[in-house]
Amino acid sequence: MGKTILITGAASGFGRGVALGLAQRGHRVIAGCQIWPQVWELRNAAKADGIDIQVVKLDVLNEIDRAKALELDIDVLHNNAGIMESGPMAEIPITVFRSVFETNVFAALELAQGFARKMVRRGSGRIVWTSSVAGLVKVPFDGAYAASKHAVEGICSAMHEELEPYGVEMVTVNPGAYRTGFNDTGMESMDQWWGQGERVVDHWPVRELNRQHDPAEMIEAMIGVIEADNPPYRTVRPASAEEMVRKEQAEAWERRAAVRQAPRGR
Repeated sequence: MGKTILITGAASGFGRGVALGLAQRGHRVIAGCQIWPQVWELRNAAKADGIDIQVVKLDVLNEIDRAKALELDIDVLHNNAGIMESGPMAEIPITVFRSVFETNVFAALELAQGFARKMVRRGSGRIVWTSSVAGLVKVPFDGAYAASKHAVEGICSAMHEELEPYGVEMVTVNPGAYRTGFNDTGMESMDQWWGQGERVVDHWPVRELNRQHDPAEMIEAMIGVIEADNPPYRTVRPASAEEMVRKEQAEAWERRAAVRQAPRGR
């Protein structure tokens, strides 16, 4: 029997792939897009491919959009919308840092809370939250995004324990580096503010992201987590990222405060 699934951030990347994939598999999918032009584009793309999907405007930062979404009756919420802002923690403007948390943490939590209450009253439901490998390891020069995903991990682990007695499931999916464009533009984002003031640390090395994976792998894993009767609490892809996470978390117990110092006299 098909499920009713609301997916945020469905205009592009993983969200789009998961929305279209689930709709093709017979589920009732409600795809949330941030702005109206994205709604129009996704509706027409789905229609051209003969895919039955409901596309709605859902800017997770917009309280009107969130309230409208919370009128829906769904089986699964896929909290997928997110943004990435890069830059060294000593330099990144607090307004930029705050914007990452507003989208990735606070707005997403408001949706999760609203649907969790409805699911608790009903006695069933599932919340799937797109976290990240960055929520499990250190990520220099991407600390704002990583910090937001560490917060997501803390929220999800707490909600998992709190909601389980009521028949509501909380699970995470943790993508590594995939070719969706998200990482590429996220790396570029710090250039918007870098030149606006004196800097005391170096700009992170500009490098081509040429080792990213095919997003189809992660999309398939996300669809599997949404469809499964008893999915794992955490799903990390690719396999190499899971190995890296386990290794780095073990090494963290041996980490010391002292690090190699950069040359002085800047």
